[in-house]
Amino acid sequence: MSTPVETNVTALARRWRLEVNLGTDAVPDWQLCPGVTEFTPASEPNIEDSSSYDSDGWTENTKTAQSWELSVTINRKINDSTKVYHPVHEAIRLAHFAYGSANYVHLRYMDRNGLPEAYEGRAIPTWAESGGEYTDLGQVEITFTGDGPLSPITNPLVTP
Repeated sequence: MSTPVETNVTALARRWRLEVNLGTDAVPDWQLCPGVTEFTPASEPNIEDSSSYDSDGWTENTKTAQSWELSVTINRKINDSTKVYHPVHEAIRLAHFAYGSANYVHLRYMDRNGLPEAYEGRAIPTWAESGGEYTDLGQVEITFTGDGPLSPITNPLVTP
């Protein structure tokens, strides 16, 4: 009987899947955000120096807050026969121009291969068309600035 060989491979950046809730909190309707070409999550702690004379000259630190942000570039998707943009792209774009509760996007992102990493939160989107030359694709750079926690969740793509 042979011993199984452990194979470790490097995860790919394209493992991320972004979904936006087009429903409500009570009845969520999670929809894929298609056309993602770049995906950069960030979560920064605010760390304050909490040193005192008692630390014998060693620096002590305390985490006092946390912020998060998600930067995404998308290829803008359209239905050219009905002349409409993809509904998830439109929901994000319209939230960018709104105020109050309409300015927030409820989103989640997870490892599309079923690994356990997955997160959910609410964010304010910044929508910026990339522009470009006549040969370029229609792309948009979106920055989601977190409002409140970015919570680790069970990956909904994990199969039991």
